[in-house]
Amino acid sequence: MPSNQENTVSRPGRLAGKVALIIGAGTGIGECAAKMFAAEGARVALADIQFDAVKSVALSICPDSARARAFAVDVTSDDSVRQLMEDVVAGFGALHCLFNTAGGSLPQDSLVTDVPLDIWDKTMNLDLRGTLLGCRYAIPKIVASGGGSVVNMSSGAALRGSGKAHIYSAAKGAIVSVTRNLAGAYAKDGVRANAICCGRINTQRIRDTYGIPGQPGKSEDSMKVDDTIKAYPYWFGEPEDVAGIALFLASDESRMITGASIPADGGRSAY
Repeated sequence: MPSNQENTVSRPGRLAGKVALIIGAGTGIGECAAKMFAAEGARVALADIQFDAVKSVALSICPDSARARAFAVDVTSDDSVRQLMEDVVAGFGALHCLFNTAGGSLPQDSLVTDVPLDIWDKTMNLDLRGTLLGCRYAIPKIVASGGGSVVNMSSGAALRGSGKAHIYSAAKGAIVSVTRNLAGAYAKDGVRANAICCGRINTQRIRDTYGIPGQPGKSEDSMKVDDTIKAYPYWFGEPEDVAGIALFLASDESRMITGASIPADGGRSAY
């Protein structure tokens, strides 16, 4: 009788044969997604403004750059993002998946009547302009490669009207809207586009700035994490939680899903 090992049929990875670009891959969700995508068979291009950090992630995946390469990028710079896409395709020969993770909120964000306008500029440039530039230059490459998937990071803040960070909410809401438009415009070219609207995620930036349950950060947390998780115990998550959703949306398993905004906020936008 053949052994169980002999009976096992090897399964190709969920992203086998695909080239994926993760922008913001130096830390947090992006770093986790890079490792997860690579483990599922993708060749991964990892981009971040912190080149040393993203280079370290790439080396941890593949030391000889055959399956993982690091790139420096400033997502707010048109020239930088355009060059990134050229370099990715030159290095890997194609591009099938884009995961836009670069972004974040500022503790000075506030009500629209109070927030300093420089906080508007910084937040919109990083969160919205950065996402739009990634889509602007990646989508033609994805189309030329035969189609694929765009996954944009939004936030649960885009789905609620109760937040006090009005500029961050505006930027993330715009990402939801433009993602729908991308889905409609490029479906004929075989490109899907979806957004992830997540809750509070346990990254270094969050730990340092706003804190995590039982461990306050250096800035005042208007959402009060310890109180929030009492009503929404699944609102606070780990980078792996979001990276797993991105993996599904990047893979062919989600081929019927496009133009969607996936709430991953522990139900906070639902009840």
